[in-house]
Amino acid sequence: MTPVATLQHDTAVAGAGLASAPGLDRILRIVGADLERVNRVVVDRMQSPVALIPELAGHIIAAGGKRLRPVLTLSSARLCGYEGDRHVELAACVEFIHTATLLHDDVVDESGLRRGVPTANALWDNKASILVGDFLFSRAFEIMVADGSLKVLRTLSAASATIAEGEVHQLATTNDLSTTEEEYLEVISAKTAKLFEAAAQVGAIVADRPDTAERSLAAFGAHIGMAFQLIDDVLDYSAHQATLGKAVGDDFREGKITLPVILAYRRGAPAEKDFWRRALEDQRIEDGDLDRAIDLMRRHGALTETIERARHYASSAMRSLDGFPRTPIREALGDLVAFAVERPY
Repeated sequence: MTPVATLQHDTAVAGAGLASAPGLDRILRIVGADLERVNRVVVDRMQSPVALIPELAGHIIAAGGKRLRPVLTLSSARLCGYEGDRHVELAACVEFIHTATLLHDDVVDESGLRRGVPTANALWDNKASILVGDFLFSRAFEIMVADGSLKVLRTLSAASATIAEGEVHQLATTNDLSTTEEEYLEVISAKTAKLFEAAAQVGAIVADRPDTAERSLAAFGAHIGMAFQLIDDVLDYSAHQATLGKAVGDDFREGKITLPVILAYRRGAPAEKDFWRRALEDQRIEDGDLDRAIDLMRRHGALTETIERARHYASSAMRSLDGFPRTPIREALGDLVAFAVERPY
């Protein structure tokens, strides 16, 4: 295969991430053809005469993401009765924003594995990953401008800024066990939920629906995003590496203060608090510390409670759709909500 043909093949395979997810058959039957078009736009738009750009960008995209954010754009547009084509390009735009943040995050976190394959920064280097991430952000903004809607531009550009703020806020709370639950929720609302929110809202914008529909879909996306990140934070302490696609315990080793940590620390005895401070604040991690951390989380119900919080957000997401008629796409969106909470990876 030529390099471009290889990239097209790999990206098409990556688009199967949603297809392989249990329980999402209904939504894929409805938006699957549009999702294939999104994948083709992604391939076309990542091309550059600088060979390293499509090579590195294609690597992370072909690693097989779940495509939940672009699917939100496609399905929210369908829910609103949209029959044009703008949602396809904008769903690709959303995927570019997400992929760019992943490239940058892996550099910040010094990650070596994502979706079961080596990260771009591990295979190339930090400089290349950051610059290609910048390229993808730029491509995303080109798509926004070409769409011609100031409301779309305002929504997605504001989301991009909020994501960056959330990542900086998370960096500021790393290794800090005085981080409150409220601060943690602010972090994940910005760094994760905001793009879900914008992705869903864009579907209502292209369909020219009233502000009430926009707000409902924005809330739907935001609630899914919160549930998704809460489950992500649980999986870091409970999944198997082969399933999760990254090293279990990465958050622990990086000193990230997530809700399971906050709850276990708050409920712990003095000796347990000393353990958390040594491991997370002082970064003096010893053999067996991850197992002890997981044991303390289970003993104090931290993982179970975090899952329950995710389910609460999932219920709020479904209530956000009450103003829409009970169509097949609305029912299929319920599967998407369930996947965000029940997924094993």
